[in-house]
Amino acid sequence: MDRVDRYRQIARQVIEHYAAWRPSHGEIASEAIVDPEKDHYEVVHVGWDGERRVHGSVIHLDIIDGKIWIQHDGTDRPVAEELLAAGVPREDIVLAFHPARVRHRTGFAVT
Repeated sequence: MDRVDRYRQIARQVIEHYAAWRPSHGEIASEAIVDPEKDHYEVVHVGWDGERRVHGSVIHLDIIDGKIWIQHDGTDRPVAEELLAAGVPREDIVLAFHPARVRHRTGFAVT
């Protein structure tokens, strides 16, 4: 298995793990979106919290140029730590939710 295929497998596992957690309030479902053809992976919350509609991305990962880009991390358990624990090296994780000009300070990949 090549590196990108391994990252696809890891991204799927991370997304499915986070999607298994359901918010404790309201009628909200967690959906895992896994598209290995376009290298797009997301956890989305969908439903109702009382009278308030809930729909939004909790985690958004993309695989771009052989690296895992964390586009959004709305969790209290950082996705980057999960990726590191799964064996993805720091130099292959981009914290894309930080501006490019400050990414060099994160200890992760710049691009």
